[in-house]
Amino acid sequence: MNQDHFQTEKTAYTPRSPAQLAAAVRRSSWVSVGVNLALAGAQVTVGLLSRSQGLIADGIHSLSDLVADFVVLFASHHSQKEADDDHPYGHQRFENAASLALGAILLAVGAGMVWSAVLKLQSPAAIPHVGSMALWLTALALMAKETLFRYMLVVAKRVKSSMLVANAWHARSDAASSLVVGIGIAGNLAGYPIFDPIGALIVGFMVARMGWTFGWDAFHDLVDRSANESEVDAIRRTLLETPGVNGVHDVRTRKMGDMIVVDAHLEVDAALTVEAGHDIAVQARHRVLQRHRVLSLMTHVDPWRRPDLDHGPVPAEILA
Repeated sequence: MNQDHFQTEKTAYTPRSPAQLAAAVRRSSWVSVGVNLALAGAQVTVGLLSRSQGLIADGIHSLSDLVADFVVLFASHHSQKEADDDHPYGHQRFENAASLALGAILLAVGAGMVWSAVLKLQSPAAIPHVGSMALWLTALALMAKETLFRYMLVVAKRVKSSMLVANAWHARSDAASSLVVGIGIAGNLAGYPIFDPIGALIVGFMVARMGWTFGWDAFHDLVDRSANESEVDAIRRTLLETPGVNGVHDVRTRKMGDMIVVDAHLEVDAALTVEAGHDIAVQARHRVLQRHRVLSLMTHVDPWRRPDLDHGPVPAEILA
């Protein structure tokens, strides 16, 4: 899942208020906590009673979701804090850190599932037959998790939060794992006991892969990955459309949570006063912050058609 999908060339950015985001995160996360708490308890209990390793693995996956939900709540609380002396750009990267933590949790849970299933497959004769109750509960869990995914994804898109997108797709991975577990249990009930640990093994791989994807993506954001090319082009166009801006170069971006920090060089008429050039830069900054998910824009004003002087030596007559 590409977390840069919120902004496209054809859609305008609507600024979100911190209160709106915080309320949406709290509401969706607590809904997820309630669903996962109920499912985890039922799955582990029924899995033990019906001797289904796949259902127990799915229950452990639901328990990991509880941890993920509380990580999201923690990150949401801290990311909404105002900028301070130690964090002059704000605390938005708590969201990136939360996505990295979610990825690590999923990767660890998936690896544990794989290891447990491999141990079980080494002794196929000892694999027990499961009870039919496990299949019914798996079907219920599948419907609940798919509904939770769709609800959380709608909320994530409305408030434009990649952290909530990660948590929503975490719920979708649960739905997929329940489907695989259901197939494994059905195979076990049909007289093929090995299907149950095979289902648990597949679920483990799915969870681990999802964790790696989210973790790697969040890691790149934390080490100043740029915004996607289409979004950078849209920002550049907004700058060029500003009255008085004749050219733009050296546009650089880096991710800050779901927001972007931008540096840009604006080319203006060399005959303008310093004050006039400053006013043009202020207007360009205002337009970008209104139209794009940009947290901060740092501008440098250059004389038009002489951008190469940015990086060259200062003429001797100026230093004299």
